[in-house]
Amino acid sequence: MRRISIVFLSFALGALADAGLTWRLHDTPARAARVVAPAADPGVEHGPVATSGTDIPAPAKSAVVESLEERDLEIPVEGVEKDELYDSYSDARGERTHEAIDIMAPRGTPVHAVEDGTITKLFTSKAGGLTIYQFDPSETYCYYYAHLDSYAETLRDGMPVKRGDVIGYVGSTGNAAADAPHLHFAITRLTAERQWWKGEPLNPYPVLKGN
Repeated sequence: MRRISIVFLSFALGALADAGLTWRLHDTPARAARVVAPAADPGVEHGPVATSGTDIPAPAKSAVVESLEERDLEIPVEGVEKDELYDSYSDARGERTHEAIDIMAPRGTPVHAVEDGTITKLFTSKAGGLTIYQFDPSETYCYYYAHLDSYAETLRDGMPVKRGDVIGYVGSTGNAAADAPHLHFAITRLTAERQWWKGEPLNPYPVLKGN
């Protein structure tokens, strides 16, 4: 009787071990295969979609900033000096970071193209309001201007612009507070596909502030 009990116990333990192994074998791939759904596309709301930087080789951020500094980009809001700029790039905006800087100015203040390039897209979104996406001449970077009160009268998609051209006017369209008109300005490094809504965000503050 004792021998039978030992044999039965060994059999039961073996069955439990097999079951546990089977569970682990089935459970592990299931956990590994889980995919987090992407967030809503911010490119149609407030600026280009941030990429991981794996789409194209990414140089060190300092090298990118230095390269842009050499271009001596114009401050996009008329009458604003470098020492008046504020670095709000890393400020929280709900569950995300700002990834842009806000340049405060009275409503209707002219907004200038920061350098030569092409008006790639005029776009209206719930968050950004009236916006402009401008590519630089090499189509390496995209400059994003948001919350505009209006566009320059002759501005069109595909239109070439020169550094300093008036392309719009400061406002508070989109989700900007009506009593705090400003320009939301962002820079992204484009992916290989050169899509206006997608890129690697870069902090405009050190670029515009310079040395």
